[in-house]
Amino acid sequence: MNNFAYVRPNDIDSALNLIRTRPKARFLAGGTNLLDLWKMGVEQPETVIDISRLGLTDIAPRPDGTGLRIGALARNSDLAEHSLVLNQYPILSRALLAGASPQLRNAATVGGNLMQRTRCPYFYDPAFPSCNKRKPGSGCGALNGYNRMHAILGQSDECIATNPSDMSVALAVLDAQIRVLGPGGERVIPISEFHRLPGDRPELDTTLQPNELITAVDLPPMADTKHAVYLKVRDRSLYAFALVSVAAALTIENGSIASARIALGGVAHKPWRVPAAEILIKGVSPDHAAFDMVADRLLQGAHAYRYNQYKLALARKSVIRALSVAAAST
Repeated sequence: MNNFAYVRPNDIDSALNLIRTRPKARFLAGGTNLLDLWKMGVEQPETVIDISRLGLTDIAPRPDGTGLRIGALARNSDLAEHSLVLNQYPILSRALLAGASPQLRNAATVGGNLMQRTRCPYFYDPAFPSCNKRKPGSGCGALNGYNRMHAILGQSDECIATNPSDMSVALAVLDAQIRVLGPGGERVIPISEFHRLPGDRPELDTTLQPNELITAVDLPPMADTKHAVYLKVRDRSLYAFALVSVAAALTIENGSIASARIALGGVAHKPWRVPAAEILIKGVSPDHAAFDMVADRLLQGAHAYRYNQYKLALARKSVIRALSVAAAST
């Protein structure tokens, strides 16, 4: 690891001033992703700004009394076990508990989870010379390399890495909004616009602007918590990233689907949600034919590579399975 300066501000204004005035500075929260990248030499910050004293840990109803506001420094374990989350947003708790290990969840923060980089081995190991995310213009090593874990949707020839977050997939179906603070003041980013597809700028994972800090995540009220499920398919039951995951939330009235929200993980550079697919089953019976139709639309345009062809069928079956379980849940 390189030599670096370490500072620990006591308030948000000081933290924002430090990130603005220090070259190659990085915020440090739980450190579960930054330290991995740092040890491998992918990140080499000259200043580490420890934001652990900024507060931002509250989990409480929003100021208007509806929904939920989650502080960016709330720990994943605290959020997963919080009574408001368990009662009002159980799908979020399930997604969090499906991620990483208990030890990592005790350290990882909500803001850090949103900001974690894609988990591609060609990105994480500088011994591989080709990675457009790490070194723009160098090529994508995974494109013709070992790409078993990689994307089948929304990818480009510049990058086929996937977003590793379980939490973000659940936040996608909850229509979360990300509150950020920076030189231009506060702004709110819908979760659908927070993560980016790679396009020709794969080095940019999010739409966060330079020198901005995530302060909170807002969740609107969830009308129906009964028919919601988070399904994660992985190589082993603990401490493994999703091969495919599905967050599905249905509202069922009088035997028909009144609304549907579905997001996929493990298949794209961001949580994959297609509103047009959700509209297809509005007003129809929650049966295999309807779910098969949704899977078709969600996976439209999917493209696999040499080692991840299995994801095409796995994603389809996972969507149908998740929706079937959600519809049957009471």
